Amino acid sequence: MKTYLVGGAVRDALLQRPSADRDWVVVGATPAEMRRRGFTAVGRDFPVFLHPKTREHYALARTERKTGRGHAGFHCDSGPTTTLAEDLARRDLTINAMARDEAGTLVDPYGGQADLAARRLRHVSPAFAEDPLRVFRVARFAAALPGFRVCDETLALMRRMAPELPTLAAERVWQELARAVAAPCPARFFEVLQALDGGHWLADVDLGAAAALFGRRVFPDAQTGLAGLGWLHSASTIGRVFSRLRAPNLLRQAARAVADHGRTIVTADASPTDLLDALQRIGAFRPGALARLVLASAAACAGVDSAPLRALIEALRQERVPDAAGLDGPAYGRALRARRLVRVEESLPLAAGGEADA
Repeated sequence: MKTYLVGGAVRDALLQRPSADRDWVVVGATPAEMRRRGFTAVGRDFPVFLHPKTREHYALARTERKTGRGHAGFHCDSGPTTTLAEDLARRDLTINAMARDEAGTLVDPYGGQADLAARRLRHVSPAFAEDPLRVFRVARFAAALPGFRVCDETLALMRRMAPELPTLAAERVWQELARAVAAPCPARFFEVLQALDGGHWLADVDLGAAAALFGRRVFPDAQTGLAGLGWLHSASTIGRVFSRLRAPNLLRQAARAVADHGRTIVTADASPTDLLDALQRIGAFRPGALARLVLASAAACAGVDSAPLRALIEALRQERVPDAAGLDGPAYGRALRARRLVRVEESLPLAAGGEADA
């Protein structure tokens, strides 16, 4: 029984980057032997175990055989005779198909180290095409590794995989999109998919505009960036895309609100009435995360400082109608709106802000 550190941890160490996870492959063992050594089985479809002390993942070396369409259509074979090279051959990219043995010696049967040096994203074997999710994973790796390019032969193979992309689970595609938007260079994700006409799931997205937006703007977090896709599209279009991807409800609402109201909220020449109406429609005066997310996203897309507008919103929230006794609900609402409108008229030159600090 031999254990090897594999995948991203090996890649990131060679790149001198921190790595969040460490995964291991075990060669020459059986599930019964793993259990005898105190490991806990956690994989339903694959022979994966948790280390009794570190709780890191240890998987038995395995091969896979395509049995159906989509990301999950595989049969897994593992056994003590499966070699490390056979296990690594099933991985997506050469830079993810390296290992280190217990002595720290690098095992690199498919040229991953050379591809790291050349900044190439290259598939390991034709078996890459058996898992359509890898189209989005490669695009995400392009976002995560600035300066790396997808090899022409890998890009050509990804194009040929297009007919299987609709078979993917929407949640898995959304996960890759969200991780790409959180990566150091999210523009690259959209550039790669632009060469594939959106890969079915993002066919309605203006990928060139998305690449340009993420190339020139830095969003504070992934949620703000995802909502910012509404800046580029109509509310109906981005709503359709996010529904197809089964995006979280908050992000669906935020992206649609950015599409409908984002420019009004952060545009310097918006009228006081239009600005107040837009703030009300995004729920700026009610508890909840929606308004904060919409404001942060629209401000990032426009490249303005949102602090003056946030201060105005807080002042409008605190506004009250004096001598409100005797006013019924609708009358009080009209009076409050009038006071808020005056406050907006007085503050609007400050509310739009200026160019955000670089």
